[in-house]
Amino acid sequence: MEDVATDSSTTRATSTNGPTGPDRPRRARRTRMTGAERREQLLDIGRTLFAEKGFEGTSVEEIAAKAGVSKPVVYEHFGGKEGLYAVVVDREMRSLLDGVTGALTAGHPRELLEQAAFALLDYIEKYTDGFRILVRDSPVAQSTGTFASLISDIATQVEDILGLEFKARGFDPKLAPLYAQALVGMVALTGQWWLDVRKPKKAEVAAHLVNLAWHGLDGLEQKPRLIGHRKN
Repeated sequence: MEDVATDSSTTRATSTNGPTGPDRPRRARRTRMTGAERREQLLDIGRTLFAEKGFEGTSVEEIAAKAGVSKPVVYEHFGGKEGLYAVVVDREMRSLLDGVTGALTAGHPRELLEQAAFALLDYIEKYTDGFRILVRDSPVAQSTGTFASLISDIATQVEDILGLEFKARGFDPKLAPLYAQALVGMVALTGQWWLDVRKPKKAEVAAHLVNLAWHGLDGLEQKPRLIGHRKN
């Protein structure tokens, strides 16, 4: 059974004959969350604690205490800390993937690169706790996989765009997946760095990322060669 939240405010109890006692507090009003509301509360609290302390550093006791409930309530909703963590991570991964893929709407390839960079940086800025959770090594298997697989999913969206651009320029479109992974990986790793430093500003970071990616693509050799001594 779920614990209930109480209104701790106190007032003097009165009757037709006046106060029933000096400063006697009125009985606290009892309110109860619905199951859905409690679940969302636990997810919010878990998300904050996992971002701050990581999976191992967070306990069911602490989650329950922050929510003002008993430990069995957490188990009732999620089966334990692992279940709560898995739901938190799945939500964040879907949110990031939807944000990036939904941003890819422009027709010009350079603007598409800008949109992808901004989508990731927007997510980091708005959902900092979520991104901190995603980039940690997760001890729990999620239905959406790992952060690496999420980046791969985003790269797949970029892959089709690059394939068309490669074909138009006379490059081998079969190499588009390789370049898509490289581009998305570059943005993701830069995002991890920017997560903590937050300098320069977001738009400037996006501009520099696109500068490197676009001019790198613009100067691609059809048959790149190695100049060092190692050839294989």
